[in-house]
Amino acid sequence: MASALLVEDEAGDIVGLAAYSFLWPSAGSTHSLFLKELYVRDTLRRQGVGARLMDELRAVAAARSGCSRVEWMTDRDNPGARAFYKSLGFEEFEGKIVYRVLTSSA
Repeated sequence: MASALLVEDEAGDIVGLAAYSFLWPSAGSTHSLFLKELYVRDTLRRQGVGARLMDELRAVAAARSGCSRVEWMTDRDNPGARAFYKSLGFEEFEGKIVYRVLTSSA
């Protein structure tokens, strides 16, 4: 089941969102909150919206019994995202390799 945190402006328009779900590994007794998508409107970037969403995600994970971590991915060729996460004190984790199989030409 997917969930999302939303940030709205004064007019009620969505200016930021964090879509996430909880993952249960096949081994171990804890699970993780997996951030699927983090978005902040271009005009509001560098104003704390993304940092606030990341703080809220950590609070959601901490409040969930048995949830031991928050995980997400970004592309190696996305220096803006990588710099953003580094500015929040997050280090890149080199322990996993991502595989991808295309299922259609769409």
